[in-house]
Amino acid sequence: MTQVDETKLNELVGRVLGDLGGAVSVPLVRIGDSLGLYETLKRIGPATAEELAAAADCFPRYVREWLAAQAASGYVQHERGSFWLTPEQAFVFAEPDSPVNMIGAFDTAAAMVENQPKVQAAFKTGRGVAWGDHAGCMFCAVARLFRPGYVNALVQEWIPALDGVADKLKAGVDVADVGCGHGLSTILMAQAFPRSRFTGYDFHSASIAAATAHAKAHAVTNVSFEVGRAQDFAGRDFDLITCFDCLHDMGDPKTAAVHIRKALNKGGTWMVVEPMAGDTLEDNINPIGRMYYSASTMICVPTSLAQEAGLALGAQAGEKRLTEVIRSGGFTKVRRAAQTPLNMVLEAT
Repeated sequence: MTQVDETKLNELVGRVLGDLGGAVSVPLVRIGDSLGLYETLKRIGPATAEELAAAADCFPRYVREWLAAQAASGYVQHERGSFWLTPEQAFVFAEPDSPVNMIGAFDTAAAMVENQPKVQAAFKTGRGVAWGDHAGCMFCAVARLFRPGYVNALVQEWIPALDGVADKLKAGVDVADVGCGHGLSTILMAQAFPRSRFTGYDFHSASIAAATAHAKAHAVTNVSFEVGRAQDFAGRDFDLITCFDCLHDMGDPKTAAVHIRKALNKGGTWMVVEPMAGDTLEDNINPIGRMYYSASTMICVPTSLAQEAGLALGAQAGEKRLTEVIRSGGFTKVRRAAQTPLNMVLEAT
């Protein structure tokens, strides 16, 4: 019988207990967000459970237990029966435009759990799980997950890091956002560069409908959305084509790269935003890699395997592999133009 190292065992058990605490926090965080408990506590705190319940129009006994769980998790502060959010806690849970708002990650985690039966079955068959067949809230969850990075870096840092692209956008050019999802990235660019014209493409018709409604709600007139695949969308003569966190989800990203190259004007740029990753598993044994590998297992790989070719790059493909795919489309220059802890921005010409 193998001898167990008690110290290592206790360390592992401690880590698993911490993980379980985080896992069971997922529904509580989503309840706090949906009922406005975080936002209300930020506004009125310090407050007792009864005061927060009254302000949020909730039943006090539930709120008291919820606050106790939040305090135990370190998500709210507590002293002598009063609760409040520190500025840092508010930045994570109560400020939608914060660069580190994490609510979308909790929503995505919940959708991953809901997807388990379909993905588990695919482990046996090798088949994929189509994007449109994932849990109903997956699409809004993913949009919300990526929103903080886009809101805080897309226009401010990523586009200025591309060679000459910001000046073109200011003057007025045609742009395609391929794999646009709910259109957040497309609309942010359209708002920032009103002289340019933006078209968002996605193969998921429900996402295109949501993007169209989103643009209408924000009265953005220089943007439109169409159903279209990365391999054969209809538009041509673009000066900039963007792909945000979607190249690794495609079944046939190499054919997409070829088509995108043909759809660009001479001198045009392809901006590829992908999850941050090193080129080897060893490079990605860290908290970011852990999160992305898990999401990739439950979302990205099944989505790719459900499509033709099913290359299944995965969310941690790494810059070297992504560059190979991009170059296969006829691009001769690929460089990392910018990065954040969660994303890398590649510029291809």
